[in-house]
Amino acid sequence: MKRRCPWCEVSELEIAYHDQEWGVPVHDDRRWFEFLILEGAQAGLSWDTILKKRENYRAAFARFDPEKVARFGGRKRAALMKNPGIVRNRLKIASAVTNAKAFLAVQREFGSFDRYIWQYTGGKPKRNRWHVMRQVPAATPESDAMSKDLKRRGFRFVGSTICYAFMQATGMVNDHLVTCFRYRASKFLKAKVERRKEKVKPVH
Repeated sequence: MKRRCPWCEVSELEIAYHDQEWGVPVHDDRRWFEFLILEGAQAGLSWDTILKKRENYRAAFARFDPEKVARFGGRKRAALMKNPGIVRNRLKIASAVTNAKAFLAVQREFGSFDRYIWQYTGGKPKRNRWHVMRQVPAATPESDAMSKDLKRRGFRFVGSTICYAFMQATGMVNDHLVTCFRYRASKFLKAKVERRKEKVKPVH
């Protein structure tokens, strides 16, 4: 019998997400944008709620294309407020559009969002060794720094706790418990961030 992190044992949907996605290093910019929207939408809600609405989000937010979302105007945002398939929160919907614009600005500055965001863990996943859930932090100095800089760049719904959940989901940190079968499997997952020769701009 597989041993898993206790947090996922809420539903079959969360178990599948835990087994297949959570903690796997992300290197695709559209995937980064997807998690940015979903983690912001999750604030104050359960992750299971967001997973159930994930396909609706994919349809409502142009398959998580930041260029298209950045162009969402007032009429589109009003329509999203009437969409029962997503979290109908005016601030969260507006933040998705704001974050899309900020996301594109990061891409222009660094070449990709992936290149920018991995700097917070030195370009590779941080492998932790937690034995029980109460050891897992809600935020870290890295998520604090990420939150501060994202806010400076105009992102919204990017507090340190949200940023740390973002880091966990996208494999920047491995927070599977050491007893979880995914912790053992994750040692074979290598970050694919290329070591580019040109100088990378520092994160402030």
